[in-house]
Amino acid sequence: MLSKHATRLACVTSLLAGLLQADAAHSQTLTMGAALQRALATNPRLTAAERDIGIARGQRIQSEALINPEVSFEQDDAFGSGAYRGTRSGETTLQISQMLELWGKRDARIAAGQAGLDQAGIERQAVRLEVLGETAIAFLNVLGLQRRIQILDELVSSIDRITPLLKRRVEAGASSVAETGRAEVASALVKADRERTKSSLATARRELAILMGDTAPKFGALSGRLDVTGRPPAFQTVVAAIDANPQLVRWTAVYAQRNAQLILARLKPYPDVTVSAGWRHYNSTGDDAARLSVSIPIPVFDQNRGNILSAQESLAKTAAERKANRNMLIVVAGRAYDTLQGSLRELAILRETAIPKSKDASDAIFEGYGQGRYSLLEVLDAQASVAQARLREQEAQQNFHVAVATIEALVGNPFALARGSAR
Repeated sequence: MLSKHATRLACVTSLLAGLLQADAAHSQTLTMGAALQRALATNPRLTAAERDIGIARGQRIQSEALINPEVSFEQDDAFGSGAYRGTRSGETTLQISQMLELWGKRDARIAAGQAGLDQAGIERQAVRLEVLGETAIAFLNVLGLQRRIQILDELVSSIDRITPLLKRRVEAGASSVAETGRAEVASALVKADRERTKSSLATARRELAILMGDTAPKFGALSGRLDVTGRPPAFQTVVAAIDANPQLVRWTAVYAQRNAQLILARLKPYPDVTVSAGWRHYNSTGDDAARLSVSIPIPVFDQNRGNILSAQESLAKTAAERKANRNMLIVVAGRAYDTLQGSLRELAILRETAIPKSKDASDAIFEGYGQGRYSLLEVLDAQASVAQARLREQEAQQNFHVAVATIEALVGNPFALARGSAR
């Protein structure tokens, strides 16, 4: 009986411990650095990129393999009629043959395999940057939505602050009962916006969790600041740094691989030599003899011209593909850079004029409302102006940091342009 109670107590204790650990995991704040580390450790795209390296390594190893020798057995002048009945007059030949690759074909094949391995390694670096960029942007989206909900909560509190004052005015006959309903409607509309934002936040949190290898969020609130900004370098500096992006660096390996394939295509018509050595036994006399042979294919009909032309065009295509890839990266970087600069200008206007002026006006109107100098509509409009300015500030801050994360992922120097902010 005692053992049963002990077992039940142990089960309950274990269950409570598990629940406490789950609650602790969900209550922990998540920083940008922790999110990036978890994404690098668990993202399946990086795992797939590692497998691509393994595939390329196997192909590189296989490219060094020599052609296997061949063993053949022949029985001549046997199983006929008359003197050739059975195997009494037969000739038995046992032979081994080896094809010898000439003209540097094996070296070209190894070069192509090595270039493929180099390309896979660079592709893995490109995927790493993409994962970092996507995770950073997802983190910033969650952080921005968190801040947006805070602003809406503060707006609801500001509207609700009017209720006691409004009731006193109604009781004193200075306001109509309809104004109470108007305040309730204004509060309800903001609460509706808050619920919509919460739904977007839940979606953004799930997307961030998936990038970190989880199917559901296992973290609490995000920790970071969007209000800290910094000046970016000149756009030409960004363009120059883009050349270090793995997406462009990989074209060097692609060129080497395609060049090796062209060399292989050109060398294929050159014949290889097959050397054979064997032993022949004459059953009729009991004598033995050696058998030596050399065979060389004659490249009369197939000069491999089609494959050579295809390899030439593929090699010539490389430069155009790299240029198109670079132009695309510059377009993306330019779009992000313009967004970044525009966000800085927008923030300057909001912080220098819109936010402080709207707050001063809202405070003055609220104070004047208590003295009967302003209407409820003017109070609500002033509060809405403050909230709109702060929401615009939050949006501009988020756009700034998303643009920074985009540029950093493109220049191959992840998350170095805005240290100390959302990081």
